[in-house]
Amino acid sequence: MRFIDMRFFAQRAALIFFLGVASVAAHAQSLARVCPKAHETTQEHLIGLWRAEFTDLPGATLLLWQHPELAASVRGQVNRNGERADLAGDVDEGEFTLEESVNGVNISATWLGDVVEGSCGREIRGTWRREGQAREYEFVLRKQ
Repeated sequence: MRFIDMRFFAQRAALIFFLGVASVAAHAQSLARVCPKAHETTQEHLIGLWRAEFTDLPGATLLLWQHPELAASVRGQVNRNGERADLAGDVDEGEFTLEESVNGVNISATWLGDVVEGSCGREIRGTWRREGQAREYEFVLRKQ
């Protein structure tokens, strides 16, 4: 009888240990989704309200949502003191690309940047360039 009790105890202990390890693994995966590394950032992390600060330009507000036709992309609008433009873009392995269009047809500006490591996908730094112009402006996007 004593042998059965010890085996029962050992089985319970192993089960508790396994459940504990599984719980820790699930928690780690959950944290990875909540705070992704730069290269793990997806379009899901881009969805929402962002504030853009530029070097030598006034700031802007961006609202991004899931692209209705492209699963790995976003759509949205940028607002610069009441002047709006359409946006479409994505993030791939931490590299951010966003195209801006004032008329909804032609690309009027391009945003190229990188998700900042350690920002949990909430900060992007790069350059913004108006189509047809050589000058680039540095930007910092921060999720609100």
